[in-house]
Formats: sequence, structure tokens, C-alpha cells
Amino acid sequence: MTFPLDLTPPVFLAPMAGITDLPTRSLVSRFGAGLVVSEMIASGEWLTQRPGTREKAELGLGIDGTSVQIAGREAEPMAEAARMIAGQGARIIDINMGCPAKKVTQGASGSALMKTPDHALRLIEAVVNAVDVPVTLKTRLGWDDDMLNAPDIARRAEAAGITMITIHGRTRCQFYKGAADWAAIRGVVDVVDIPVIANGDITDTDSARQALAQSGAQGVMIGRGMQGRPWLLAQIAHDIYGTPAPVVPQGQDFVDMVLGHYDDLLRFYGTKLGLRVARKHLGWYMDHAQTPAQARRDVLTARSVEETTILLPAALDPALWGAAA
Repeated sequence: MTFPLDLTPPVFLAPMAGITDLPTRSLVSRFGAGLVVSEMIASGEWLTQRPGTREKAELGLGIDGTSVQIAGREAEPMAEAARMIAGQGARIIDINMGCPAKKVTQGASGSALMKTPDHALRLIEAVVNAVDVPVTLKTRLGWDDDMLNAPDIARRAEAAGITMITIHGRTRCQFYKGAADWAAIRGVVDVVDIPVIANGDITDTDSARQALAQSGAQGVMIGRGMQGRPWLLAQIAHDIYGTPAPVVPQGQDFVDMVLGHYDDLLRFYGTKLGLRVARKHLGWYMDHAQTPAQARRDVLTARSVEETTILLPAALDPALWGAAA
């Protein structure tokens, strides 16, 4: 079984809107990941060049181990967007058929395409035929418990030229509630010869091992579990596949990593937007550090870059909490 390009180790970063931007993906990649996937690009917005869309798509162009994810509801715009993105250097195109957000599914995109598999296959065929780079697919188990059609869609997608498929172990109607059903992913593994990647609720090495064992998948994709822990993918890859162990930052090294990520976000987005975008990342880092409640509030309510930068070291380093006490 062959992965598209050299996607090893098979521990991948999931696309997450508003989270897996260039600074965050770059940080995860520096620790080690077989693949990182861009935020979803709406094909219609790409073609009309709405502000922000082109910038998102440019995040991974030409970078090894990076995929650009596109979404849409019509074959022609999807194909044209894929053609343009690939023409500008994208190494892999991923089709989104898994996003459960109402603003996406109400537009007949994302996981809503699972309700119309014939139409979904027309989109897949159009994208595959439009580009020379590998095309992959990310989807869910089905729309709901009465429509668990991922195996059928996967089988048809493989025949259409899809080279890898990622399955989130929930239906669309579950959103992110309940537990991901990794065992149900085996239904897809059993009907295709292309690599299948398990996704959903994978937060550490133990859950990654369980997901692989229950699903029979050839790899895992990690999303929310890495928040505040950009080294997580590299750690799981080391534990399961024997790749080099990441140096997990502690103390001042952790503070320096967070400050570096914070600076990268501000430079990428500009100060005004960057302050808002960075706040959630800082919150996840403080979750990991078990920052005291008052110190956390002080950081998240800071009104300037300078104030945040002054407060962060004491908020992130337990040794400094003790000194402050």
C-alpha cells in the first residue's frame, strides 16, 4: 500500500478552521509530522479572490508534507480552484467532505455531500481530472446513523482516482459529541486498497494505538488533541513508528516556544487580528501548563502585545508561580 508522495510517519495534522494556519502548521512541522493540512478553502471564494482566501491557500504551496484542502458544491468551480492551486505549487489537494458546520452544510458542501453521493462523486472526478498532483479525501462515517455510507463513497472515490482517505469516526449529526467510533472505520478499510487514515478523539499514544488497532487504518490524523502541545504528533510517531523523539520544551524553553509562536501569529496576521487569533492558542498553552486562574485571566484580558509578553513567562512557568507566591 503506497501513500501519495512520502507521507511518513503516518501521523498527520488535521485541518482546523481558524487554527491550522501557517504559523501553527510550521511549528507542528518543526517538531515532526508526516503531513499537515491547510485550513479549508472554499472554491468559490478562491475563484472570486475574496480577502483572506488566497492567503490561506498560499500557506502550503510548494512545501513538502503539506496538503491544501478545498471545499465546494459544484464540480466546475472545484476543478478550477484545484487547477489554480496546484498550478501555484500545491503538492497535494484534499477534498473536504467532513466539515459538519452548519454554514458549510447549509451550502451543500462539506459533510452534506454524503447525502448526495452521486453528486459528490462528480465533484471528486472533476478535481482528480483537473490536476496532476495526488488528490485525497476527508469525510465522516455518514450523515447520520441511518446513512452510514462512507464505505460505498470510499470505494467509488478510489475508483475515481482518490489516493488516500481520512475518516472521522463520527457522523455529521454527531458533530463532536460522544466518542469517535474507530471500529466503524474498518468498514472503509475493508473495501479499498488505498491508505485509510483514522481521525477523531486521538489525543495521545494510547488512543492512537487503539484507533489503529480497532480501525485497521494505516495512519492517524490528530486535530484538537494537539492544541497547546505542538510536539504531540512527533511524540506519537516516535512511540509507534520509532522516529526521533521530539525534545518537549520545559520551563523557559516552553516559554520561549510560546512567545515565538505568538510573535509568528502577530507577524502573519498583523497586530490587530493577530491579538485575537493568538488568544485561543495562549489559552491552550496555559491549559497545558495548568496556569492559575488569575494569571490566565490576566493574560487573556491583556490589551497590548507588550502587556501580554510581560505576563506570559510567569503564567507559563510553574517555577515562576512559586517565585511570585
